[in-house]
Parts: sequence; structure tokens; C-alpha cells
Amino acid sequence: MTDAKDRIAETVKANAVVLFMKGTKTMPQCGFSSRVAGVLNYMGIDYLDVNVLADDALRQGIKDYSDWPTIPQLYVKGEFVGGCDIITEMTLSGELDQLFEQNGVSYDKDAAEKIREANA
Repeated sequence: MTDAKDRIAETVKANAVVLFMKGTKTMPQCGFSSRVAGVLNYMGIDYLDVNVLADDALRQGIKDYSDWPTIPQLYVKGEFVGGCDIITEMTLSGELDQLFEQNGVSYDKDAAEKIREANA
């Protein structure tokens, strides 16, 4: 498991935004992964998608690494942000925008606002 944890640590440190998910950003394999990838894609976030279904050690390793039991998991600048429910809440409250701004991650502010308007 150490190998998986080392790979995860290297991945989250080497990329500004990483989504560990079931499937890929263009072909999510579960509804929760689809929702988070959809938000990131719509907001124009440049992120690395890591398909945990392709590697069983990685699938369990990410849960151990974050001490979080579910997938997807979003990391920004090496820090665990949360899963689907947390990302959804943060998107609707504007907290995700603030997190991206604080970390120098560019995103489409108009798209973020449209998500909030559509869910008001």
C-alpha cells in the first residue's frame, strides 16, 4: 500500500487540481464522479483526472491517504477538499470559487455563477 500512497502523494503535489474518480473526466463511471467532473469541466478548471477503477491499490489507497471513505475526492494544491456532497455545497455557496482564487487556479467565473443561478 505504501507504493500507492507514494504515487498519490506525488500526484497531488505535482498537480494544482486533482480529481480521483471512477472513470475519467470525459467518461465518468458513477453519478457522483460525473457530478464533480461536470462542475470542474463546466467551470473550465484544468485538472488531472485519476481513474481509480483502473488500479485496485489506488482505489483503496486514496481512501487510506485521505481517511475519507468515498470516491470522488478532490485535491487542490495538495490539500484534500472533499467528495461530491462537499464540492456541490461549496460550488453553490461560492466557497469553491474562493478556494480556487486563493490558490491561483483559474476558472470561468460566469460559469460558476450560472451553476448557482440554475440551482437557486
